[in-house]
Amino acid sequence: MAVYKRGYRRYTGPLTGRQARFLVLPRYAWKRLYQQRLVLMLTIVAFIWPLLCGGFIYLTNHVELLAGLDREFLEFIRVDGNFFAIFMYVQAGFAVFLAALAGPSLIAPDLANNALPLYFSRPLTRWTYALSRLTVIVGMLSIITWVPGLILFWLQVGMAGFTWFRLNWSLGTAMVTGFLMWLLLLSLVAMASSAYVKWRVVAGAVSLAFFFILGGIAAMIDEGLRVDWGHIIDPAWAMNQVWRAMLGVTATPGPSAWASAIGLTVMMLLLVVVIERKLRPVEVVK
Repeated sequence: MAVYKRGYRRYTGPLTGRQARFLVLPRYAWKRLYQQRLVLMLTIVAFIWPLLCGGFIYLTNHVELLAGLDREFLEFIRVDGNFFAIFMYVQAGFAVFLAALAGPSLIAPDLANNALPLYFSRPLTRWTYALSRLTVIVGMLSIITWVPGLILFWLQVGMAGFTWFRLNWSLGTAMVTGFLMWLLLLSLVAMASSAYVKWRVVAGAVSLAFFFILGGIAAMIDEGLRVDWGHIIDPAWAMNQVWRAMLGVTATPGPSAWASAIGLTVMMLLLVVVIERKLRPVEVVK
């Protein structure tokens, strides 16, 4: 049949639920992201440290393999809050670079191609669209952060027994909660840079610069004014301070964990406002 003879026909196929519609964007975004070689390579490299930590856990639970070593060294190698704090700090670094690689392709293509009116004409609101993009980056970074961390935690439980779990169950909860806080911050930074910078390389650089520049400004404030509260604007330092409090590790000199948490919350709210102002299907010119 010729094209001009075809009339409008209503779709009669099966309809998906709202949750399934929400997951359409993350499903195709994950597929596209893992087709990028740098993203895939960095994800694979990020698993090296969890594998080494798994070997460390095995050694700590097999004392016979460490016979003959110094007693102070034997006391050092144990799975506690310090172990998970170091693990989280290293994996958080990998997550920063992975978010800088993957984040620029979240919103920038939709803005460059004027696709937001198309999205919002479907059963998607600005908030569900933003949440779907947030799900993309959080789900991607979860693979290298709290997921391997939780595997390490249960590996230690399996080797050390229920007694260790009863005394240290809070470590697993603190690790997952701390990682989710960090992933939320990384996702908001990546979405904000993607929304305001159309060039992918520049958007990735902006995402990285957010952490390095704020860290440099915090150091300049502390050195110039001879204070210690400047670190509150350094997201990496502030998050590490919160993690230490959650894991029961000695805090570093500077703002408390509560002050750091408040600073991070304000930072995230500002990023939400920045993203909300950009995610509009039409722009009114005055």
